[in-house]
Amino acid sequence: MFAMSGDARIYSPSSARNRDFIRDAFLKHMPTKGVIVEVGSGSGEHCIHIAAAAPHLYFLPGDPDEASRASIAAWIAESALDNISQPHDSDVTQENWRERFSACDGVLSINMIHIAPFAAAKGLFAGAASLLKDEGRLFLYGPFKRDGAHTAPTNEAFDQWLKGRDSSWGVRDLDREIAPLANRTGFKIRDIVEMPANNLSVVFSKY
Repeated sequence: MFAMSGDARIYSPSSARNRDFIRDAFLKHMPTKGVIVEVGSGSGEHCIHIAAAAPHLYFLPGDPDEASRASIAAWIAESALDNISQPHDSDVTQENWRERFSACDGVLSINMIHIAPFAAAKGLFAGAASLLKDEGRLFLYGPFKRDGAHTAPTNEAFDQWLKGRDSSWGVRDLDREIAPLANRTGFKIRDIVEMPANNLSVVFSKY
């Protein structure tokens, strides 16, 4: 990632490559109206891109990182969209993170749970269980192991790189870690979408 010249926007080349695919998966599998809470929004590029294509949804992006929030706010200003709020600073590792939000129709988390301790995944699901309406959906995007194995050598190398930076980070196992966590918090996997670059979009709904 790098900052755009002259303002706080952060630009991610990988976001630019993948944003259309993520947007299309979101539009196909998530609610078409209502409120979407995004956590770990990073630069804000993905949320802006989806919001531009979903005028009947209202987005609440945010990130605990100050520079990321500044980037989100700058991208919002540049977009001139009226269906996206100023960024919140919620941290899903904090138990009370969801208390600042009202019931919502969707929760969105892109490329977050592997660049965070597993407590973030636990907090995300626990918070989503409280926030989402009965028909609401939770959308995750990123790399995943499947039943104990990496799906590509590049994902294995990425996993090793992540753990080298922080031993609590790493590519999560969809079948052995995330699905059981989802089940314990009242969710089931509704859709698994194969994405470019050996990533997945995974959509969860309440039982």
